[in-house]
Amino acid sequence: MSNQIEEFNAYRSKMNDKLLADNNKIVKRIFNLDTNAFAAGALDVKTKELLGLVASAVLRCDDCVKYHLESSYNEGVSKEEVMETLSIATLVGGTIVIPHLRRAYEYWEELENQQG
Repeated sequence: MSNQIEEFNAYRSKMNDKLLADNNKIVKRIFNLDTNAFAAGALDVKTKELLGLVASAVLRCDDCVKYHLESSYNEGVSKEEVMETLSIATLVGGTIVIPHLRRAYEYWEELENQQG
């Protein structure tokens, strides 16, 4: 696994553990709601992750983009599907999304390279 992926996941895991250990009911409920929202339902997990990717890119949340890219990758999403999804996000979000598109592309390449 690349440093970028390892660093992101290690930091996210460490801070999530700290946040949840603080025992704040609202934070715990938000985390639970997020987990349940992305479970399979009328929409499959892959579709939900791609929707999360669009929303994250439009909202310009790089951490969220990385999370949904990795989740999408783990769901077997192809590079073509990711690029089509990100193209819609860029269309909806406008040119201000382009820097996030660049970083998303770079992170996807890292995900693909982790196997090689």
